[in-house]
Amino acid sequence: MVTEIDTDYLVIGAGATAMAFVDTLLTESDATVVLVDRYHQPGGHWTVAYPYVRLHQPSAMYGVNSRPLGNDTIDQTGWNAGLYELASASEICSYFDQVMRQTFLPSGRVSYFPMAEYDGDGRFHLTTSGDKYRVVVRRKIVDTTYQGVTVPAMQPPEFPISTGVPVVPPNELPAIRQPFDRYVIVGAGKTGIDACLWLLEQGVAPADLTWIMPRAPWLIDRATVQPIPLRRAEDIARDYAAKHEAIMRAESIPDLFDRLNAVGAVLSIFPHERPTAFRCATVSPAELEQLRKIEHVVRLGRVKRITETGIELDGGAIPTSRRVLHVDCTADAARQLPIVPIFRDGLITLQSVRVCQPVFSAALIAYVEATYPNNDVKNELCPVTPNPRTEKDWLRFTLSANSEQLRWSGNEDIGAWLRTSRLQPNIAPPIPDDPAERAAYEQQALAAARQQNAKLEELLHAHDAP
Repeated sequence: MVTEIDTDYLVIGAGATAMAFVDTLLTESDATVVLVDRYHQPGGHWTVAYPYVRLHQPSAMYGVNSRPLGNDTIDQTGWNAGLYELASASEICSYFDQVMRQTFLPSGRVSYFPMAEYDGDGRFHLTTSGDKYRVVVRRKIVDTTYQGVTVPAMQPPEFPISTGVPVVPPNELPAIRQPFDRYVIVGAGKTGIDACLWLLEQGVAPADLTWIMPRAPWLIDRATVQPIPLRRAEDIARDYAAKHEAIMRAESIPDLFDRLNAVGAVLSIFPHERPTAFRCATVSPAELEQLRKIEHVVRLGRVKRITETGIELDGGAIPTSRRVLHVDCTADAARQLPIVPIFRDGLITLQSVRVCQPVFSAALIAYVEATYPNNDVKNELCPVTPNPRTEKDWLRFTLSANSEQLRWSGNEDIGAWLRTSRLQPNIAPPIPDDPAERAAYEQQALAAARQQNAKLEELLHAHDAP
């Protein structure tokens, strides 16, 4: 027997982007929604993330628009002290559960089906009972899984491992009950950084860590992405001016990063090493200090296999043993996938509009969906920006941010929504209240965005030229 239900929107997935999308859709329209998700509670990858993970961005800039995440406080202890609080995995899962139970379901416009597998063509089944459903969708299906986040617990390592060699995802680190001779962290992305910091925080000596780093990453100083009022307006304006000058004076991409690094716009873990990757990871100054204590960093490419006696890599091998714990942090959390239009007839495919801000992007997409009738107009307002991977992607990251400013500058609807959006990062210089001063400020900002984009395009073209 198949139960038939009807709705305006069928949303596949109940992760962070799905929750942000539905929250804004409920606020901006009278639509009904069916949410279908394979997990037992909302939150997506957060429900299976390693237990010590925290946001890399302030809690004040994450979640859904209608409900604050956290207590809007400054951390007083730990390596994030002096900066806005960073929500933990358990806090985020609890938060999304409260959004579902206290906002979505009481609205009477959301039907939620956890422990369900989507079978395509508007059909799904419950994995517990096997009950089958067919959804008649009046408006659109919303696919929130296309750019879904992958964490190590979701997949086995991509390299073969000899029997008996201890290789674990970062989730299993808190289960350690006896010390190992050495800990090998495989991967230099956000997960690898978190695993290194957690082990150091638990008292593991830096000398007992080996960090396999196929590509060194450029990082963002978390102190520079703090919401107002923690950062002073004059400090924000100074940083913007320094970044602008670095871009405009750069003679090549390597020269650009030297200049950006010099003014603190990007950071390198090891001062005398030139990174080649950029994945939007942030660190506090104290965290960076801890990471720099790790001396045994292996730069021989990716792991090919781990045997009882050695770790084979693209560019060589290093010894290991059964008394070494290998921590696999290689899952590609934010894949760089082919771009597809966000808005199509009968379908919305959630992707990033603002780089490294997936929940903000999802909320904005929902607002645009509820406000504008034409898919072409919607796609013009919400072009996809791919997830970054390389240092060249930092240039595209900045091009995208500037293009947003130019694209939305004359749009009163989006401007009004941005001013009231909790997820809009409040990290830009304050806009003057006086209308004349505001107009002059906005014209200067738009001129600077155009100048930067022209320079960045020039640098990219020169770099790619044969």
